[in-house]
Amino acid sequence: MREDQIERYSRNIILTEIGGKGQERLLDSKVLIVGAGGLGSPAALYLAAAGVGTIGIADGDRVDLTNLQRQIIHFTDDVGTGKADSAKAKIARLNPDVEVRVHPEMIRAKNARKIISGYDFVIDGTDNFAAKFLINDACVLQKIPFSHAGILRFNGQMMTVRPYSSACYRCVFTAPPPAGAVPSCAEAGVLGAMAGTIGTLQAVETLKYLLGVGDLLTDRLLIFDALPMSFREVKVKRDPSCPVCGEHPTITSLIDYEQKICGLKR
Repeated sequence: MREDQIERYSRNIILTEIGGKGQERLLDSKVLIVGAGGLGSPAALYLAAAGVGTIGIADGDRVDLTNLQRQIIHFTDDVGTGKADSAKAKIARLNPDVEVRVHPEMIRAKNARKIISGYDFVIDGTDNFAAKFLINDACVLQKIPFSHAGILRFNGQMMTVRPYSSACYRCVFTAPPPAGAVPSCAEAGVLGAMAGTIGTLQAVETLKYLLGVGDLLTDRLLIFDALPMSFREVKVKRDPSCPVCGEHPTITSLIDYEQKICGLKR
């Protein structure tokens, strides 16, 4: 590492769990964030600040005024700008050490495997079930670990998936709910700071995985309710009959679901 890097990351380096070797590992790591929104914004900023060397941003949307209540990587004068480009500009200002790879497109069955290929870890920062099941399937099929999270109103949930060694998203939720069963964030609302809480926890999980420290949130669904300020865990386990990671998988290629809803499965 350069002298300026030793100074920049000094608070990381003095941690016995990280040290110089751990910081070099972060600088050599590659993380993809799918969705530069309420979850992806704080995750991207904290990973960049920590010195993750390559961060991919996959998002085909443009910044809207309604996004600014929670998507803290975007500013008022970014309205109308592509979210991936907006995020890249802020990361560059925060930490020039970081290489930002922009994927200015929505993740679909036809491009998902190509987009996630080559990354060490994926953060699911999307706001709809169609994308969440697609990300799960793509990561499982390519054996890339990832962090799932969902948010709605004052609630959030998250879990970490290590394909074929822990429960995947489909082990827990199987398939998207019927259209209209869960309201969207636009319909039900979402507390911006709560989105920041969950997105920051996703960054923590990512850093732990890259560094090989601590206990990951595998086989555990963490549920957060901001109103009573409570966290609880639900133990989950890998399903041998899971259609994508089970003993006899029926999903061997990617599927596009057309549902345009966001939030939590109740």
